[in-house]
Amino acid sequence: MKYAFHPSAKMELNEAIHYYESCRIGLGAEFAKEIRSTVRRINEFPEAWSPLTENTRRCLTRRFPYGVIYQITNDQILIIAVTQLNRKPDYWKSRIQ
Repeated sequence: MKYAFHPSAKMELNEAIHYYESCRIGLGAEFAKEIRSTVRRINEFPEAWSPLTENTRRCLTRRFPYGVIYQITNDQILIIAVTQLNRKPDYWKSRIQ
């Protein structure tokens, strides 16, 4: 199944990579690798995680305090948010299509 990032989710991802890289050289790359792994799990088993809303689900990363919020459409997974778990809940809902 194909996947795409909402522009705001892509921006969140890039900001988090930059933040982790500023904390320690190489940590940003490790975070990016973890997100890729999470997206692969979503792609393999798109309905494995509990719904957050009628049309969205969240898969947690294994190593970092982040979740990937996504929607499943006919032939695509749309990544709605790459969210830090202690961030304000539901801030991403305006992105739902």
